[in-house]
Amino acid sequence: MGLQAGIVGLPNVGKSTLFNALSNAKAVAANFPFCTIEPNIGVITVPDERLIELEKIVVPQRVVPATVEIVDIAGLVKGASKGEGLGNQFLGNIRATDAIIHVVRCFEDDNVIHVDGNVNPVRDKEIIDTELQLKDLDTIDKKISKSEKLAKTADKELLRGLELLKELKAFLEQGKNARGFQASPEDKEKYFADLFLLTIKPVIYVCNVDEKSVTTGNNHTQALSDAVKNENAEILFISAAIESEIAVMESYEDRQLFLEDMGLSESGVARLIKSTYRLLNLATYFTAGVQEVRAWTITKGMVAPQAAGVIHTDFEKGFIRAEVIKYADYIKYGSEAACRDNGKFAVQGKDYVVEDGDIMHFRFNV
Repeated sequence: MGLQAGIVGLPNVGKSTLFNALSNAKAVAANFPFCTIEPNIGVITVPDERLIELEKIVVPQRVVPATVEIVDIAGLVKGASKGEGLGNQFLGNIRATDAIIHVVRCFEDDNVIHVDGNVNPVRDKEIIDTELQLKDLDTIDKKISKSEKLAKTADKELLRGLELLKELKAFLEQGKNARGFQASPEDKEKYFADLFLLTIKPVIYVCNVDEKSVTTGNNHTQALSDAVKNENAEILFISAAIESEIAVMESYEDRQLFLEDMGLSESGVARLIKSTYRLLNLATYFTAGVQEVRAWTITKGMVAPQAAGVIHTDFEKGFIRAEVIKYADYIKYGSEAACRDNGKFAVQGKDYVVEDGDIMHFRFNV
């Protein structure tokens, strides 16, 4: 679906190390492919154990997992909102993404120099927040100026929009991010969508920790957790150094043994990819046949014709019906035919809201 999450953070916090680990799909779950579109953009496979189970039953010629694009965005410095360093490039790259993976250093190491001299994850987070907020304020000021000129017509919609813009400006001036601003989804879509605000994007905080803090965290992660407790954001503890070790292991078995020795059930990369998928409000449905078992990415809440359109626009235009089997039923009965025989095969129309894990066939006519 072309959705992207951008990895952001100050220089030398572990962004590129994490991105390189993400870029090696062998570190995820199975040997699915990875490709690079540009030097800083990776198409990352979404770990999904359901694909493995479907493959066992169907024995297809190939398996195609769902993917999400991850962008390694240039490290930000103070003054980025005014064009300092790679500020304009950094902010432009964030604007093009759908969500933010904010990497924060939460480990001590004298051999890795911090750009500000010492480790302070709350300060680091606030540096980036401030730059994004300043850029958003500049955007809002321009929209307010334009709206004030147009609002002289006393148009109720324009006046309502101007009122909300001024409230949002005051909110940002308190050092808060636009994603926390209280407004109805309808108002946000109507009055803010065209602004492409940076701080309105959903965020995951990734605490880059040392090996012993992966499962329990440390004082730095606790400080960050306290600082973002009102943001309704997910926080992950990941050791980029550990992930880089896992990434170079050739076999799936070796990677699993390594994780077991570390007391981990899955890699940090796998957890991050799954969290990013959730952050982007995505779901998966499957098509399953002898030629191919494939995971298709949709936005949660899509109806059947829209989901069909993800495969091809002709499927949506000529949609007739969807034939649906629930994943659990497919696994239980072991085949499409057996699901039919046991009444677990449903024919759905245009209003059917596709559920995560649905196994689907589409009937269409163009």
